[in-house]
Parts: sequence; C-alpha cells; structure tokens
Amino acid sequence: MSDARTVIERTFTEAGLEWESPRDGAYVVTLPGTRKLSTTCSLIVGKHSLSVNAFVIRHPDENEAAVHRWLLERNLRLYGVSYAVDKTGDIYLTGKLPLSSVTPDEIDRLLGTVLENADGSFNTLLELGFASAIRKEYAWRTSRGESTRNLDAFRHLTGQEG
Repeated sequence: MSDARTVIERTFTEAGLEWESPRDGAYVVTLPGTRKLSTTCSLIVGKHSLSVNAFVIRHPDENEAAVHRWLLERNLRLYGVSYAVDKTGDIYLTGKLPLSSVTPDEIDRLLGTVLENADGSFNTLLELGFASAIRKEYAWRTSRGESTRNLDAFRHLTGQEG
C-alpha cells in the first residue's frame, strides 16, 4: 500500500500537477483543462485497490435519456474508468484498479483518460443536457451588450453561426 502511495505522489509531482493529501492514502489532484477549466480527481488507496473518482458535470437540465445513452455508448471505449451517475443525477468518472497495477505509466494513463473524458466531452455534454440554458444565457448577454466569448463553442445552438 505504501508503494502505491509513493508511486502516486511521485507521479503527481513529476507531472507538475497540483495535488494534496487530505488524509493518509487519499489524494485530490487538479487536472488542467481546455473546455472545462479544470477537473478535480480523487484517488483513494485501499487495502487491495486504488479508487478513482472525478466529477464531470451536474445533473442535465434536459434531454436526460440522450445524455445517459451517450455516456453508456462512450463507456464501451473507456480505459480504466467509466461514467456513472449519483443519486442526484450528477455525472462522474469512476474506476478501480488493483494496487499491483499502480505504476507511474498506469497513473498517467488513468489520469489522461479522466482528463480526456471529463474535459474532452464537456462541450458535448453541455450541448446535450443544457442547450436551452445556453440559448437563454446567450440571449441575456447579447441583450445587455456583454461578452459571449466563452459561449463561442455553442454558436450553432444560438443561430449566430458566422
């Protein structure tokens, strides 16, 4: 178990990641993103396995069945983690691997999968589950003359493609 902790800590440090250990065997690492500002990932070293959890997005406002279908189809292609939904409907990436698999390369691969599927799928999930809110926000900002720059990825939803 202590070997896994050493590997995790060294891997985080060598990758230049921001991380903390709130208690022995528990880690919180911040993965920098491009679509989603950052993804917070929790790793817990257990007696026999390493658990990984990362919040992806809150419960969708609309189109929930399509969001869940997209997640389930995506699960077929994921490595080491899968999408999951908690009792409130919020979406996470979760996974477990045996402690014997905890190596620097495996931690890097696992965190890469988390980042790609939390950050890389963020806009798609927003489009599927929050299109009405995006349109509303865009209309509100334009009516007040405010910047819509961070909504540029969703211009096709607002009818303002150009």
